[in-house]
Amino acid sequence: MSPESEADTPGETALPGALPEALRAELVAFRRDLHMHPELGNQEFRTTAAIKERLERAGLKPRVLPVGTGLVCDIGTGTESGRWAGGPRMLALRADIDALPIPDTKSECPYRSSVPDRAHACGHDVHTTVVLGTGLVLAALHEQGLLPRPVRLVFQPAEEVLPGGAADAIEGGALDGVRRILAVHCDPRVDAGRIGLRVGPITSACDRLEVALNGPGGHTARPHLTTDLVTAAARVVTDVPSLVARRVDSRSGLALTWGRVESGHAPNVIPQHAELAGTVRCLDLDAWRQAPDLVVEAIDEIANLYRAKSEITYVRGVPPVVNEVTSTELLQAAMVARRGTESVQNTEQSLGGEDFSWYLEQVPGAMARLGVRPPGERTVRDLHQGDFDVDEHAITVGVEMFTAAALIDAVQ
Repeated sequence: MSPESEADTPGETALPGALPEALRAELVAFRRDLHMHPELGNQEFRTTAAIKERLERAGLKPRVLPVGTGLVCDIGTGTESGRWAGGPRMLALRADIDALPIPDTKSECPYRSSVPDRAHACGHDVHTTVVLGTGLVLAALHEQGLLPRPVRLVFQPAEEVLPGGAADAIEGGALDGVRRILAVHCDPRVDAGRIGLRVGPITSACDRLEVALNGPGGHTARPHLTTDLVTAAARVVTDVPSLVARRVDSRSGLALTWGRVESGHAPNVIPQHAELAGTVRCLDLDAWRQAPDLVVEAIDEIANLYRAKSEITYVRGVPPVVNEVTSTELLQAAMVARRGTESVQNTEQSLGGEDFSWYLEQVPGAMARLGVRPPGERTVRDLHQGDFDVDEHAITVGVEMFTAAALIDAVQ
């Protein structure tokens, strides 16, 4: 898609850091290269190397995270190691760099994934390119003496792997010296050229659940002599979500959704083993804290009715991303400065999970929904679908918003 699909709209405040045309074209090419070479969480070696090379070419000193993928890079600190050496605490800009284990189904796209069953179907290639482009613009401003306060770029691996690579980035020093952190996430429901914002929770908690049911099997002619695991699994699938939902305040939005159910190999044999897997999502932090006990209790209740033994693996994922007021206002001010008041719209809390929430457990911050839908297009290419793509004008919008945020934040 063309980066020029929407004309640039002047904002309300004159700020340096507009994206030069040559860099705009380079960033589109960079994003397409990432899109063609997606890598899964903790395997993003090529992606990390590409980011590192471009930052070093700009005279910066990125530092690869101890886990081997992902990196951080400070602009304006003058440090050799990339680590904070004291002085002004920084604004951090975070991007996630991993892809998804699904096939790219775009049939006529010249930059579709070249890796079987791998795709940037969540927009992480766009997030990465936006933060990279912002870093290049801010580095140029720093050389001109126009960057009043240092900024850190955080390129985080493994966002799609629960509980997320944010913990590795934080352990690797990503938040050392940081006083505020910002991020964007592609939103195919919002037109390119606009962002969605809200104060408070903007995503939901997300955990992973795996259940094994076991019992003596047998012939389907004599189910009374067996543990009927297929029926037991079916009742766990249908009854447990309802039980859990009725045991918390309905406003919490606690939802258990199954994604995998497996049992049996022959039509006339009752199996001895069944497996289920799904996710638990929740809008409310207090209900999320109760969720593991509630879910385990409900599964055991249903399994016991059918004399099935249950083995439950409940993997804590991520809490909701809760946008802090001042950080959200900073994103809004930056977007208005670049593209005017009409470029910002209210957005709803989604049931999607995002490990950006772990950063916000330690420092204030906010995430904006970056519009990637071509204006006027009615078809929504949803996230985590093989045909997902973006209007690349969003890259320009994201870069200019982040550069404005860095400049505005420096004088607050």
